[in-house]
Formats: sequence, C-alpha cells, structure tokens
Amino acid sequence: MFDPFLLIISLIFMGLGLLASSRLKSKFAAYSKRPLLAGLSGKAIAERMLRQYGITDVRVESVAGQLTDHYNPLTKTVNLSPDVYNGMHIAAAAVAAHECGHAVQHHTAYPWLQMRSKLVPAVQISSQILSYLTFGLAFLAYGSPHLSNTMLMVFIVLQSIITAFSLITLPVELDASKRALVWLEDSRITQSYEQDEAKDALKWAAYTYVISALASVATLLYYIWRFTQSNRD
Repeated sequence: MFDPFLLIISLIFMGLGLLASSRLKSKFAAYSKRPLLAGLSGKAIAERMLRQYGITDVRVESVAGQLTDHYNPLTKTVNLSPDVYNGMHIAAAAVAAHECGHAVQHHTAYPWLQMRSKLVPAVQISSQILSYLTFGLAFLAYGSPHLSNTMLMVFIVLQSIITAFSLITLPVELDASKRALVWLEDSRITQSYEQDEAKDALKWAAYTYVISALASVATLLYYIWRFTQSNRD
C-alpha cells in the first residue's frame, strides 16, 4: 500500500509550506519594525473597524503566541497575538484588520464563511480518522486487494471533505484581506506606502493557504489514481 509518490508529494508541499511560512514570519518581523503613522495599536484598529461596521457583539481579546491571530465565530471574539494586540506598526494593522474582516463576514452572513463553519466538525473527525488509518494502512491492507480498495475508498471520502474545506478557505481568507485593505485605506489608517506593505504581508499569509489547498488536492488525486489503478489490476 505504501507508495513513494505519496511521500514525494508530502515532502514537496511540506517544503513549499515551510518556505511560505518562513517568508511570512520574516515579512511580519520586518513590518513590525515599521511604526504606523496613525499611532494606533492593533486592538484600537480592530475596535474601530468593528464599530464602523456596526458590530457591537464582538470582543477584541489578546491570546498567547505568535501569529496565533484568529476570529472565533462561536465566541464572537477577534483574538490577537500580543504583538498585534499591543503593536503600533504596519503588521499589526494588517493582521488586526484581516481578522476583523472575518467578523464582518460573519456579521453579513458571507456564504463561503458559513459553508466553512458547517464543515468544521466533519473536517475534525475526518482528520482524526485519517491520522489513525495512515499508521495501520500498510499492515492492514497489505496482501488483500479487497481490503486495499475499501481502505482507499475511505481515504478518498475523508480526503474529499478535507480538500473541500481547504478550497472553501481560500475565498474566505482572500475576501477578509480584501475587506481589511479597503477599510484601512478608506479610513486613512494607512498611508500609501503603508498600504503597500500591509498588502504584501497579507499576500504571504494567503500563500500559506494556497499551498495547503494544493497539497490537499494533490493528495486526493493521488488516492483516486491509486484506486483506479487497483481496479485495473
């Protein structure tokens, strides 16, 4: 059942993911040293953006870690890492506005965000099952074509759910960045060069999601290919 192609696919996209993540961290570090002329912290920017969109039921909170920023639709909280929450720099402005972009999506019932939220439980279960099956697959399916086909079908179904989630995530993240950049410019939070740097930072964040989606699609196609090859034999 083990195939070196799957290992090669995993290593290629793992390398690309690490490269994009490393680049994102370096961009964040660089733009964290660029003071925002508006003199506002990430917290202040997030609260202003929420207020201007008429969102009064979302809290802005600080969470531990680096680049751990996220919006939680269940608790309706914009969670910012300490450097973004307290930071008065371009990176903080870009990240804070991006996470508020998700809050705006939630507030306006953005269809792609709703679809992604509904898939979360299925993705969590699928990922857990896949992690267990992967370890035992080579031993359980070896020497049994029927069991091998059954296992491949299970993998295809589970990976399809994960892939759908990854693909749906792309428009959600790109739209949140677009909303953030438009608001930052319209509200005059960022000047022209600051706007370009905020856009650059969010661009590299988007690349990490693109690579993740491509890796998921490649893995799914691999399982489908293995299934068709197995049925031909």
